[in-house]
Amino acid sequence: MKISRTTALRTIPYLLLAVALLVMAYPMTHAPAIHADDQQVPAVGTIAPDFTLDSQEGTPISLHSYRGKWVVLYFYPKDQTPGCTIEAHAFQRDQDQYSAMNAVVLGVSVDTVQSHKEWCAKDGMSFKMLSDANKDVVTKYGSTMTIPQAPQLGTVAARNTFLIDPSGKIVKEFIKVNPTGHSTEVLAALADLQKGAGK
Repeated sequence: MKISRTTALRTIPYLLLAVALLVMAYPMTHAPAIHADDQQVPAVGTIAPDFTLDSQEGTPISLHSYRGKWVVLYFYPKDQTPGCTIEAHAFQRDQDQYSAMNAVVLGVSVDTVQSHKEWCAKDGMSFKMLSDANKDVVTKYGSTMTIPQAPQLGTVAARNTFLIDPSGKIVKEFIKVNPTGHSTEVLAALADLQKGAGK
């Protein structure tokens, strides 16, 4: 079957768009990221740096308002990309288990509130997704990186997770997380920590 020159020319922009989207998505799970060498994550045993960020509902959420609960504070690079979707879906799937353990999940990226709102509506995420568009919180937590294959994204959040106990102290850290199976390992860590702390 012959394709006319006009049809071929009309198809090219769509092909280029598809390639660009693939290049954006692929590095999130497969390509090496560059982590700033001078970054320091807050130490285990220290009080987690406080912050206030807007959630997907546009309402401000403060870390200190969760005193008395366990907090899973997880940073991720980009809304609606493959690895981040795997990770978020697992956290959503396990919400009942987190609630039973007196724990809340807070996701943080440098995406906008609108981006979070669209993604949560599309993929059915009900836990809090927080927008750190100014990159203040990712910097406080030593969790920034760049992706050489997607320079257009600039600085994004590195895939790190911090477990914070009811007193506001960081009790465990997961650095350079593999999104597949991450919620399961977080739940197991929470169970061990709660057993040791007598909840």
